[in-house]
Amino acid sequence: MKLFVGLGNPGRAYARHRHNVGFMAAERIAARHGLGPWRKRFHGLVCEGPVGGHRVILLKPQTYMNDSGRAVGEAQRYLKIGEGDIYVFHDELDLAPGKIRIKTGGGNAGHNGLRSITAHIGNEYVRVRIGIGHPGAKEQVLRHVLNDFAKADAAWLEPLLDAIADAAPRLAAGDDARFLTDVARANRPGEVALKPAATTPALVPAPGQATAAADERQGKRASALAENLKRWLRRRSEKS
Repeated sequence: MKLFVGLGNPGRAYARHRHNVGFMAAERIAARHGLGPWRKRFHGLVCEGPVGGHRVILLKPQTYMNDSGRAVGEAQRYLKIGEGDIYVFHDELDLAPGKIRIKTGGGNAGHNGLRSITAHIGNEYVRVRIGIGHPGAKEQVLRHVLNDFAKADAAWLEPLLDAIADAAPRLAAGDDARFLTDVARANRPGEVALKPAATTPALVPAPGQATAAADERQGKRASALAENLKRWLRRRSEKS
């Protein structure tokens, strides 16, 4: 059994915030695999069912981001589930928008939701890091995460959420590497699995080089013609 935790803030006002991409991932997984309905439990909203033949419980803490650990801790104690079977989906400033990475343990990189979870259950749970990009300046971070995704972000966000939901059975089976592979493949349609053999790039001549090269080739051809003419005249002279 796995516990999938999506991080975010409850309430309609926060629903499309970048900080709520963990909620979005959990909701997309539930919808794709027919899990539900969501019900109140563990200071959060919970639904459960099979994902790829494995039992999964989805949790969206309703304690607000900074206190997410209270809900996760209560769920862990009741379910008697190990840290390594808890997957936390969350926004990641240090990844470009649309990128996704997985790591177990490690630092919390200033993420208050992760910090709260670590305080309640320990640090060896699995983080599914969903890139939202960095605004470029520290003082802009709060505004960046607590604002809606831009309309243009839908071009990468929606396919990414679909790919996460489609590949969720890999996580349910504990195959984190295949999950990442499946998500990456889904986000690069048309890209073949095997890379083509490397080819040597064509060299583009600098200005003036093309003319010089052409003159050199023309000169060589003229020399060759002259040499052939000399041989022909020599043979003709020997025969007469």
